[in-house]
Amino acid sequence: MAETNPALGPDLDSPEGGTGNQLAQFAAGCFWSVELVYQRVEGVVKTEVGYTQGHLDNPTYKDVCSDKTGHAEVVRVHFDPTVCSYSTLLGVFWGKHDPTTVNRQGKDVGTQYRSGIYYYNEEQAKVARESLEAKQKEISAKIVTEILPAKKFYCAEEYHQQYLEKGTGGTKQSAKKGCTDPIRCYG
Repeated sequence: MAETNPALGPDLDSPEGGTGNQLAQFAAGCFWSVELVYQRVEGVVKTEVGYTQGHLDNPTYKDVCSDKTGHAEVVRVHFDPTVCSYSTLLGVFWGKHDPTTVNRQGKDVGTQYRSGIYYYNEEQAKVARESLEAKQKEISAKIVTEILPAKKFYCAEEYHQQYLEKGTGGTKQSAKKGCTDPIRCYG
Protein backbone atom coordinates (compact mmCIF):
# COMPACT_ATOMS: atom_id res chain seq x y z
CA MET A 1 0.00 0.00 0.00
CA ALA A 2 1.45 3.36 -1.07
CA GLU A 3 1.83 6.10 1.51
CA THR A 4 -0.26 9.21 1.03
CA ASN A 5 1.67 12.45 0.77
CA PRO A 6 -0.05 14.99 3.07
CA ALA A 7 1.25 17.87 0.94
CA LEU A 8 -0.89 16.66 -1.95
CA GLY A 9 -4.09 16.44 0.08
CA PRO A 10 -6.76 19.12 0.34
CA ASP A 11 -6.59 22.01 2.79
CA LEU A 12 -9.01 20.87 5.49
CA ASP A 13 -8.46 23.77 7.90
CA SER A 14 -11.47 25.77 9.04
CA PRO A 15 -11.81 29.53 8.60
CA GLU A 16 -11.58 31.74 11.66
CA GLY A 17 -13.97 34.43 12.77
CA GLY A 18 -17.44 32.89 12.45
CA THR A 19 -19.44 29.94 11.25
CA GLY A 20 -20.27 31.43 7.84
CA ASN A 21 -16.73 32.49 7.03
CA GLN A 22 -14.77 31.00 4.15
CA LEU A 23 -11.18 30.48 3.03
CA ALA A 24 -9.47 31.50 -0.20
CA GLN A 25 -5.89 31.07 -1.43
CA PHE A 26 -4.09 33.33 -3.90
CA ALA A 27 -0.59 33.22 -5.38
CA ALA A 28 0.51 36.48 -6.99
CA GLY A 29 4.25 36.80 -6.47
CA CYS A 30 6.00 37.61 -3.19
CA PHE A 31 3.44 36.99 -0.48
CA TRP A 32 4.37 40.03 1.64
CA SER A 33 2.68 42.69 -0.52
CA VAL A 34 -0.15 40.36 -1.52
CA GLU A 35 -0.93 39.81 2.15
CA LEU A 36 -0.97 43.54 2.91
CA VAL A 37 -3.42 44.30 0.12
CA TYR A 38 -5.82 41.64 1.48
CA GLN A 39 -5.36 42.81 5.08
CA ARG A 40 -6.82 46.16 3.96
CA VAL A 41 -10.02 44.63 2.52
CA GLU A 42 -13.20 45.06 4.57
CA GLY A 43 -14.60 41.64 5.43
CA VAL A 44 -11.20 39.91 5.54
CA VAL A 45 -10.91 38.67 9.11
CA LYS A 46 -7.44 37.09 8.90
CA THR A 47 -4.57 36.61 6.47
CA GLU A 48 -1.73 34.11 6.57
CA VAL A 49 1.21 33.69 4.24
CA GLY A 50 2.46 30.25 3.42
CA TYR A 51 3.11 27.55 0.86
CA THR A 52 0.85 25.22 -1.12
CA GLN A 53 0.61 23.15 -4.30
CA GLY A 54 3.96 21.42 -3.79
CA HIS A 55 5.00 17.87 -2.98
CA LEU A 56 7.20 18.36 0.12
CA ASP A 57 5.48 17.92 3.50
CA ASN A 58 6.15 20.80 5.92
CA PRO A 59 8.40 22.91 3.66
CA THR A 60 10.50 25.81 4.87
CA TYR A 61 11.09 29.09 3.06
CA LYS A 62 14.55 27.80 2.10
CA ASP A 63 12.99 24.63 0.66
CA VAL A 64 10.46 26.59 -1.38
CA CYS A 65 13.12 29.01 -2.68
CA SER A 66 15.16 26.03 -3.95
CA ASP A 67 12.59 25.79 -6.78
CA LYS A 68 12.49 22.01 -6.23
CA THR A 69 9.35 21.55 -4.10
CA GLY A 70 6.68 22.80 -6.49
CA HIS A 71 5.16 25.11 -3.86
CA ALA A 72 3.75 28.55 -4.54
CA GLU A 73 3.98 31.45 -2.10
CA VAL A 74 0.34 32.13 -1.21
CA VAL A 75 -1.86 34.21 0.98
CA ARG A 76 -4.66 32.34 2.68
CA VAL A 77 -7.55 34.68 3.32
CA HIS A 78 -10.22 34.10 5.97
CA PHE A 79 -13.22 36.19 4.94
CA ASP A 80 -16.84 36.91 5.78
CA PRO A 81 -18.79 36.50 2.52
CA THR A 82 -21.65 38.62 3.88
CA VAL A 83 -19.24 41.59 3.95
CA CYS A 84 -16.76 40.70 1.19
CA SER A 85 -17.64 38.45 -1.73
CA TYR A 86 -15.26 35.97 -3.32
CA SER A 87 -15.62 38.06 -6.50
CA THR A 88 -14.28 41.07 -4.61
CA LEU A 89 -11.25 39.04 -3.51
CA LEU A 90 -10.68 38.00 -7.12
CA GLY A 91 -10.82 41.66 -8.19
CA VAL A 92 -8.07 42.42 -5.68
CA PHE A 93 -6.07 39.46 -7.01
CA TRP A 94 -6.28 40.59 -10.66
CA GLY A 95 -5.43 44.16 -9.71
CA LYS A 96 -2.39 43.24 -7.62
CA HIS A 97 -0.15 41.46 -10.09
CA ASP A 98 0.65 40.65 -13.72
CA PRO A 99 -1.12 37.35 -14.48
CA THR A 100 0.65 37.01 -17.83
CA THR A 101 4.19 36.32 -16.61
CA VAL A 102 5.23 32.72 -16.05
CA ASN A 103 6.84 32.09 -12.64
CA ARG A 104 7.69 35.74 -12.19
CA GLN A 105 6.48 38.98 -10.65
CA GLY A 106 8.81 41.92 -11.18
CA LYS A 107 12.31 41.01 -9.99
CA ASP A 108 11.06 37.86 -8.20
CA VAL A 109 11.66 34.81 -10.39
CA GLY A 110 10.92 31.15 -9.65
CA THR A 111 8.01 28.73 -9.60
CA GLN A 112 7.02 29.94 -6.12
CA TYR A 113 6.09 33.32 -7.67
CA ARG A 114 3.56 31.93 -10.14
CA SER A 115 0.02 33.22 -10.48
CA GLY A 116 -2.64 30.96 -8.98
CA ILE A 117 -6.13 30.79 -7.57
CA TYR A 118 -6.70 27.78 -5.32
CA TYR A 119 -10.36 27.13 -4.62
CA TYR A 120 -12.15 25.41 -1.73
CA ASN A 121 -15.40 24.45 -3.45
CA GLU A 122 -17.00 24.24 -6.86
CA GLU A 123 -18.68 27.64 -6.52
CA GLN A 124 -15.30 29.29 -5.97
CA ALA A 125 -13.92 27.34 -8.95
CA LYS A 126 -16.75 28.55 -11.19
CA VAL A 127 -16.42 32.18 -10.11
CA ALA A 128 -12.62 32.03 -10.49
CA ARG A 129 -12.85 30.64 -14.04
CA GLU A 130 -15.44 33.26 -14.99
CA SER A 131 -13.23 36.03 -13.58
CA LEU A 132 -10.25 34.75 -15.58
CA GLU A 133 -12.34 34.74 -18.76
CA ALA A 134 -13.50 38.31 -18.07
CA LYS A 135 -9.95 39.49 -17.32
CA GLN A 136 -8.63 37.83 -20.50
CA LYS A 137 -11.07 39.94 -22.54
CA GLU A 138 -9.48 43.08 -21.02
CA ILE A 139 -5.88 42.29 -21.93
CA SER A 140 -4.18 40.99 -25.07
CA ALA A 141 -1.38 38.94 -23.47
CA LYS A 142 -2.30 35.39 -22.48
CA ILE A 143 -3.12 34.90 -18.80
CA VAL A 144 -1.10 32.05 -17.26
CA THR A 145 -2.89 31.91 -13.89
CA GLU A 146 -3.55 28.38 -12.69
CA ILE A 147 -6.90 27.59 -11.10
CA LEU A 148 -6.70 24.44 -8.97
CA PRO A 149 -8.23 22.93 -5.83
CA ALA A 150 -6.67 24.25 -2.61
CA LYS A 151 -4.09 21.76 -1.36
CA LYS A 152 -2.69 21.58 2.14
CA PHE A 153 -1.59 25.00 3.36
CA TYR A 154 1.69 25.28 5.25
CA CYS A 155 2.01 28.45 7.28
CA ALA A 156 5.26 30.29 6.53
CA GLU A 157 7.70 31.04 9.30
CA GLU A 158 6.47 33.61 11.83
CA TYR A 159 8.79 36.38 10.62
CA HIS A 160 6.98 36.32 7.24
CA GLN A 161 3.51 36.87 8.78
CA GLN A 162 2.25 40.47 8.40
CA TYR A 163 5.80 41.32 7.32
CA LEU A 164 5.07 44.73 5.81
CA GLU A 165 2.65 45.75 8.55
CA LYS A 166 5.31 44.97 11.17
CA GLY A 167 7.93 46.85 9.15
CA THR A 168 10.36 43.95 9.48
CA GLY A 169 12.49 44.98 6.50
CA GLY A 170 11.93 48.74 6.64
CA THR A 171 9.12 51.12 7.56
CA LYS A 172 5.81 49.85 8.94
CA GLN A 173 2.93 50.00 6.47
CA SER A 174 -0.73 50.40 7.29
CA ALA A 175 -3.00 47.36 7.24
CA LYS A 176 -6.01 49.48 8.23
CA LYS A 177 -9.21 48.50 6.43
CA GLY A 178 -9.73 50.69 3.37
CA CYS A 179 -6.18 52.07 3.39
CA THR A 180 -5.02 53.05 -0.09
CA ASP A 181 -1.42 54.02 0.71
CA PRO A 182 0.99 52.64 -1.91
CA ILE A 183 2.47 49.30 -0.91
CA ARG A 184 6.24 49.26 -0.79
CA CYS A 185 7.58 45.74 -0.98
CA TYR A 186 11.20 45.41 -0.07
CA GLY A 187 11.37 41.67 -0.56
